[in-house]
Amino acid sequence: MSQTIHGDLSSLSAVDKAALQRLYHHASEPKQLAAEALVLRMCSVAGKLRRQVGVLIDRNGRVTHVLVGDDHELLLPDLGRFGQGSGRLRGLRLVHIHLRDEPLSEDDLNDLMRLGLDLVAAIGLVDGGPGRVFLGHLAAQRRADLGESVVPHELVAPCPWYQLDLDVAELIASLEADLQRARTLTRVAVARERALLVHVSSQTRAQAEDQLDELDELARTARVEVVGRVLQRRQKIDARTLIGAGKLNEISLKAMQTDATMLVFDCELTPSQSKSIAQQVELKVLDRTQLILDIFAGRAKSQDGRLQVELAQLRYSLPRLGDRDNALSRLTGGIGGVGPGETKLEVDRRRARDRVHRLQDQLEKLRRGRGTRRKERGLADVGLCALVGYTNVGKSSLLNAITKSDAYTENLLFATLDPTSRRLRLPDGQNVVLTDTVGFIRDLPKELLGAFEATLEEAKAAAVLVLVLDASHAQIEQQYQSVLKILADHELADHPRLVVINKADAVLDLATVRDLVHDLDALLVSATTRENLDVFLDRLGQALVQAQVPSQQDAVEPSEDEPEWSPLDS
Repeated sequence: MSQTIHGDLSSLSAVDKAALQRLYHHASEPKQLAAEALVLRMCSVAGKLRRQVGVLIDRNGRVTHVLVGDDHELLLPDLGRFGQGSGRLRGLRLVHIHLRDEPLSEDDLNDLMRLGLDLVAAIGLVDGGPGRVFLGHLAAQRRADLGESVVPHELVAPCPWYQLDLDVAELIASLEADLQRARTLTRVAVARERALLVHVSSQTRAQAEDQLDELDELARTARVEVVGRVLQRRQKIDARTLIGAGKLNEISLKAMQTDATMLVFDCELTPSQSKSIAQQVELKVLDRTQLILDIFAGRAKSQDGRLQVELAQLRYSLPRLGDRDNALSRLTGGIGGVGPGETKLEVDRRRARDRVHRLQDQLEKLRRGRGTRRKERGLADVGLCALVGYTNVGKSSLLNAITKSDAYTENLLFATLDPTSRRLRLPDGQNVVLTDTVGFIRDLPKELLGAFEATLEEAKAAAVLVLVLDASHAQIEQQYQSVLKILADHELADHPRLVVINKADAVLDLATVRDLVHDLDALLVSATTRENLDVFLDRLGQALVQAQVPSQQDAVEPSEDEPEWSPLDS
């Protein structure tokens, strides 16, 4: 067994190091917290060095790690990943000496919960020998108010070292049985991922909460249960961990308390940041882009949509292939190899790049096919209008209300992922094709731009864009600006458009909505109560006339399953 001393050894003499290494020679009974001879020697070394001294002991009573800290804390080495969902503990207990007769510190309890230790014990140093023993362990309990398990710590009443009467083996077996029962109950009740949401920025608290609300909605759309939020305001982002080591420790503790299985960050993480965070918290780590990609992957139905999502996922994952474990490296032989051949990582990268090229070729063929169908199947004297806007503002509901169709609707972000077209005859006799498109979102990840290609094609071909806003959303103005930015980025800023504010039956901020109606010459409607839909159709006809309806080759063929011309119900 290696007899490495863990901690800061820079100011220790050879004699001090030898005294620390001799701690490895002491064995304890499995039922003992620690052998008396081991504790006495630890007290002697700690008193001489005026530093905390500790050991990690396995369930057979062997010392596996000798630790030395400073006068107020002890830093534990990297013990590897701990499976906190298994109901089993680490199999190691920490016994260390406090230079004063003081209870377990917050760092001690954090180590207990983050590493899943069997026990943590602090023995006070009194007159050069052991004083009182302060002991803590994990304890699974049921929260009746939430119906969930939490894993808080439990402290044992301190007692003098020489009066300690504790069967450690029996206590650990009892703890693991309780933890296993609690985990089983939780997994039966909740069989899906449980996430902590994390937001880091210099924004105001109100702005940060609004963005966390949207991340919460994205998580709900991805069928992930949100068990907590962490918000940190800082002017300078930590290059390695984004939020700093101290905050990560706090998050790790909260994850243990809430039984979270993943962290979801409200920003895009670099590959190195994602790796550093995952190593420290020992949980799955996702960023906002990955979460959106997962939603798209689960909802894409058409061939075009599935190919676009796969392409986006590959483009996102390519820079992150470098974080693979070096143990995966393999040599491949064959003619044409350079040097020792390709490593497993290089093969993965090459295959991913080849797949990207193939997907791009397939998508280009589909794009040309859409253009050909526009020319061959365009309808004479038919104008094209596209419903665009932020995700979940009610575009599909508006399409259904106007055309009496049955496009899929649900109160989720990105419920629509493939453009849906329906025919419509306006009150003035004009024939139009109204297309529902994929909703936009703020800070649209660059990997996802391709997934909006079909939507942007529909928007560019449209004579009029119907820009839909959500009257029930607190950030309606910010959503409007986000949509304008995306349109401007794709040369659609000056495209003829009609602004429609949906959900008039659920207006949140009447003053703001009134200002938008006035400033944007917008129309307030409701797809649910059908309020002002007749006025909307009149305005749409006027906008088409002003925009000079495009010719036959610019029209898009509606879906094959669409109904015949569908006038608005009277």
